Amino acid sequence: MLVSAAVCPCPPLLVPEVAAGAAPELDAVRDACADALGVLAASRPDRLVVVGPADEGASGPHPEGATGSFHGFGVDVAVRLGAAGATTQSGRPLPVSLAVAAWLLDRVRWAGVPVEGVGIEERLAAERCAEAGRELAAGQDRIALLVMGDGSACRTLKAPGYLDPRAAAFDAEAARALGTADVPALKALDASLAYELKAAGRAPWQVLAGAADGADLAGQLLYEDAPYGVGYFVAAWS
Repeated sequence: MLVSAAVCPCPPLLVPEVAAGAAPELDAVRDACADALGVLAASRPDRLVVVGPADEGASGPHPEGATGSFHGFGVDVAVRLGAAGATTQSGRPLPVSLAVAAWLLDRVRWAGVPVEGVGIEERLAAERCAEAGRELAAGQDRIALLVMGDGSACRTLKAPGYLDPRAAAFDAEAARALGTADVPALKALDASLAYELKAAGRAPWQVLAGAADGADLAGQLLYEDAPYGVGYFVAAWS
């Protein structure tokens, strides 16, 4: 059963070495993420599952101990999912979203419960996302979710997806739903529109919605902004 969830954005820029001189600009996001992870720890889960967008080759399960890096962004930073001593024979590197999650968990020195990752294809249908969430939350184990994903990338002229007039309304509804733990509203997010707006968080958020069915959790929005024209939201459910 789901006992808590944290929602965080997953830009590689959260890693200061990647952001370089611009690193201080995202300090508020990093701090909000740390606060959300504190809510997860306080819920005393039996297991933490990290969910994030991934391409087809990186979708599916990633066991504790799986590794990733930010070498593709020009920095020599490597990460490991879960406890420092955990190892795995998995030959697949973590997708970027889960690598950012691993960095966030290491930053707060997360320890004490097993951690596993799941990569979700960005275009996975809403019902399949919800079904995946229900499967994650099934059983008697107390499960916490760390849900990684960004909003639209079309909020300004200089945004990665250029300016789209639909982006602000999409982000506003996503932020409201995440901040109030509105499960039906998350399930109702338009997958096609999200893809057009480059909102990679849509599928992971709908996994959360499926996992939260019947859990009766309350939500709190800890951060909402669109630096660099991309919607970033941090929320905590408990």
